[in-house]
Amino acid sequence: MHAAKLTKQHWLLIFTLSLLTFVLGTSEFVIVGILTDIANSLGISNAKAGVLVSAFAITFAVATPAVMSTTSHYPKRKWMLLLIAAFILLNLACVFTSSYALLMVFRMLTAIATGVLISLAMVVASESVPEAQRGLAISFVFGGFTLANVIGVPLGTFVAGHFNWHATFVLTTALGICALLSAYMVLPSNLSQERGSIKDQVLLLVHPRIMMAFFIPALGFGALYTVYTYLVPILKGMGAASESISVILFAYGLISIFSNILAGKIASHNGIGRLRFVFLIQAAVLGALYLTTGSYLSGMINIGLMSLTGILLTTSTQLYLIDLAGKYQPSATGLAASLMPVASNVGIAFGSALGGIVYEQAGLLDVTWAGAAVALAASVLTFVSYHMDQRNT
Repeated sequence: MHAAKLTKQHWLLIFTLSLLTFVLGTSEFVIVGILTDIANSLGISNAKAGVLVSAFAITFAVATPAVMSTTSHYPKRKWMLLLIAAFILLNLACVFTSSYALLMVFRMLTAIATGVLISLAMVVASESVPEAQRGLAISFVFGGFTLANVIGVPLGTFVAGHFNWHATFVLTTALGICALLSAYMVLPSNLSQERGSIKDQVLLLVHPRIMMAFFIPALGFGALYTVYTYLVPILKGMGAASESISVILFAYGLISIFSNILAGKIASHNGIGRLRFVFLIQAAVLGALYLTTGSYLSGMINIGLMSLTGILLTTSTQLYLIDLAGKYQPSATGLAASLMPVASNVGIAFGSALGGIVYEQAGLLDVTWAGAAVALAASVLTFVSYHMDQRNT
């Protein structure tokens, strides 16, 4: 039998969900590109501005499972449209604030809407296409985040450079309106809305194997964001001109497209087994950045490799969490599908906070050693998890 093919309606839905994750990703990640602008405008340090990144990620990680569990019975279409509208209003509020405290509040509220919307997008993509095409659909939805780094972040950085950082939030507000219009026209109204058992979801979250699998992507993203959060100051320390930063970030995002493609290849066979060594390579790349930044060319090559190795874990860990849930808690696979974005934001929060501490206590380039150490920890955890899989087969 041939696998069921995706119809035009399926592709339109996948495009809409990918557009949504692109908009959400742009809003979340663009802070890295305008970090210095915010710090200078508000009269705070880069490290304090970096707390906006970690606060967003912490809120995302804490709120997403709780809100997903308590709103699983809500009609998905109406709930998603309401959340996108809230996202638009919160980004618009950021346009008009010059208070660090208010900006922090608006970003944390945006994180709640973002986390739930991403999780719902994953669930809708998974349940709206034929079984054999679920992986493809989810990979396209993940692709929205890649495009956010390729197009959204550099564009937002460019806008801030030519106007100010408030103008970047005008951009994200406009993108949010586009996502809302697309979702209103395309999202089906017959999506599932059954209330999942809270007990089953709690049992999933406390299962030792699920917890171990959860912290693999958390540490992987933590390794990356220990360094990536402070990439702009690192680039300026290497001698990169302010006007070239947006171009460099665009190139960084462009390389991450290949990382996304490679992530799918890695996940195609024995993904977790392969990730054991991917994290070792990532550790070497991050650690080497301490030495290579002394040369502009070698530093740029190293940063390119950092982008290439940065998101190789996504597809493998997403499928791994779903597979483990199917094995240990089948009735909570929907929540399992949301754990990957939660884990990534736990990692972002941890990494950006760790980077900030190392930056202030040691020095800017010492964040590279810290990132390498976290990548090694991810590799160790993956080795252990893979060994347990082999022992139980």
